[in-house]
Amino acid sequence: MVTTGAKADVTALFLEHSRKKLFDEWWPRLRSTVAALSEEQLWWRPNQASNSVGNLLLHLNGNVGQWMVASFNRQKDLRDRPAEFAEKAGGPASEVLARLAATMDQAAEVLSRLNEDDLLRPMEIQGYHVTGLVAIYQVVEHFGLHYGQIVYIAKALEGKDLGFYSELTRTGRAS
Repeated sequence: MVTTGAKADVTALFLEHSRKKLFDEWWPRLRSTVAALSEEQLWWRPNQASNSVGNLLLHLNGNVGQWMVASFNRQKDLRDRPAEFAEKAGGPASEVLARLAATMDQAAEVLSRLNEDDLLRPMEIQGYHVTGLVAIYQVVEHFGLHYGQIVYIAKALEGKDLGFYSELTRTGRAS
């Protein structure tokens, strides 16, 4: 935990926790989960109203790129959100993961340099008027949501426990 004297630095705590969830927990687990899938499994949809793991990866790439990378770097937003869901066979897991990895590297750089002023700065993203704090929170929350969906789909397809919480004892506490 980051603290300054007896009082915690809320900006540092927020950014540290965001980095931890995205880059230390969810992203490594997502990569290992998806890397084990065949191309057929990657693009499998249970029905036309649902997304494949591949679509969710493209969607995460678009979301992180738009809400974190482009917005904080003050770059033009080039995202094509409908294309993320329309794709039916966008290549093997290694290629889709490599695209997302490049975006995640850029996002990590952004998070490493943000400060309180950045979090308070007003922005417009997807037509929403938000602050930098809301943009980061949206990315973390959104990534966690789709990370959970991807893990669920992979577990259903593979029929095995992925072992992400093997460090917990029977009481649910880390040993």
